[in-house]
Amino acid sequence: MPGPILVVDDDASVRGLVVRILRSWGHAVISEAGSVAEALAHARAEPPGLALVDIGLPDGDGFSLTRQLVSGRAAIRVVLFSSDADPSNRAAAARAGAIGFFPKDELLSPALQRLIEERSDDGQ
Repeated sequence: MPGPILVVDDDASVRGLVVRILRSWGHAVISEAGSVAEALAHARAEPPGLALVDIGLPDGDGFSLTRQLVSGRAAIRVVLFSSDADPSNRAAAARAGAIGFFPKDELLSPALQRLIEERSDDGQ
């Protein structure tokens, strides 16, 4: 398991869905944030092993948040997601330092579960 996971989305119902998905996969320590500012506060207080971050946030965007999370002391791994499945988001996520990008309608995908598990099993 990747340790604590931070879920960042301004929509509480989406955060709740992602938390339920993660718990169904066996992840117990999950925190939530609805904005860039909240996410950064969580990351400073208790750095997560992984963050799942929506691209569209009320006080910034997931790409800039990703750059901040991956360049910090804890070098948090980030997976970006969005309701916008535009293929250019995948490349932009990679440029920001994310380990992956998923459209919101693919958050239940085995590919996301494998990405989370593979990254946590390799000691990073």
